[in-house]
Amino acid sequence: MFQTPSGGAGQGAAATDSGLMSIGAVLNALRDEFPDITISKIRFLESEGLVEPRRTPAGYRKFSAHDVERLGRVLRMQRDHYLPLKVIREHLDAVERGEAVALPRVGRQRDGEAVPEPAESPTVARIGRDELLATAGIDDQELKEWESYGLLAPLPDGAYDAEAVTVASLVVQLGRFGIEPRHLRVMKAAADREAGLVDQVVAPLKRHRNPQTRAHAEARAKELAGLAVRLHAALVQTALGVRLP
Repeated sequence: MFQTPSGGAGQGAAATDSGLMSIGAVLNALRDEFPDITISKIRFLESEGLVEPRRTPAGYRKFSAHDVERLGRVLRMQRDHYLPLKVIREHLDAVERGEAVALPRVGRQRDGEAVPEPAESPTVARIGRDELLATAGIDDQELKEWESYGLLAPLPDGAYDAEAVTVASLVVQLGRFGIEPRHLRVMKAAADREAGLVDQVVAPLKRHRNPQTRAHAEARAKELAGLAVRLHAALVQTALGVRLP
């Protein structure tokens, strides 16, 4: 699905003679299908073992066409099937070994085991508190502080949705620049307002009696969320007078 740059103008300059791509070129290749993809997300997926790009002697990442295709499959399985990264990694590794494996289903957790949801209702992957702490590299006190600022919130069963890993990773990275969790409340407030606007648009579809119309509401919400994220990023870049790679 994804094409490596060939030697033409534009993208060709971002690849090496061997056809390998820089992380910026990979971002551009994935962005059409995944508007909210970021360089930080690609690096995070690498740290989780989902992709293993080559490194130049200077330490720069170089991605092959196979790496880009695999990233696309990972993001698609997250988006469409709500699978946690560990399950996705194990599934893709099995497929690449030539094993005939069915796409796994992961639902609620009971006594440490996955409990499948009914086939007609898609599920959201969970991550336990201890796993979140380990993945983010923080302690329980830090997590409680983040929760007090509304940056993260546990689900009713005490677990967290899969997106909590992304939020935690970004909070940690911002902290390296001296931006503390309490400073991020303004971002959380802005996100809540944006989410409220999207929800207001799709609310009539969610209330519809037709199940297909209600399913369309979720797809519309994802599309609007992607556009909102891109607009937010563009406005921040414009305000700062910078452009991200």
